[in-house]
Amino acid sequence: MSNFTPWTSLAGGILIGLSATVLILMNGRVAGVSGIVGGLLVPRKGDVSWRLAFLAGLIGAPLVYALFLPLPEVRVAAGPAGLVAAGLLVGIGTRYGSGCTSGHGVCGVSRMSPRSLVATAAFMLAGFATVFVLRHLIA
Repeated sequence: MSNFTPWTSLAGGILIGLSATVLILMNGRVAGVSGIVGGLLVPRKGDVSWRLAFLAGLIGAPLVYALFLPLPEVRVAAGPAGLVAAGLLVGIGTRYGSGCTSGHGVCGVSRMSPRSLVATAAFMLAGFATVFVLRHLIA
């Protein structure tokens, strides 16, 4: 609880919700980052520019933030092998779940999509179980 930041978290949540809303209203697309990036791997005509703009916003937003306030310290409690394994597992889960946390968790849950509700519950439970195993059973 020493890093509890309700106002910053609320502002971030509002910005994520606003960006997801703008994307679906202006482009008719759900803001699922894995799908947006995946669409760049097999590009279709007229489908690349909005994807690049979305990703530029994801990368550019922290850079703009850093102009006004210092960026928070990033601490990763894992080695390179753990990070690679985690990235691969997330990628595999994203493919099996037909979407990622942003697509299912932010956009799908807000639309009360049954598939997204189940997917979000599944990845949250998997995350809880992973943290429990790594911190209490293995450590």
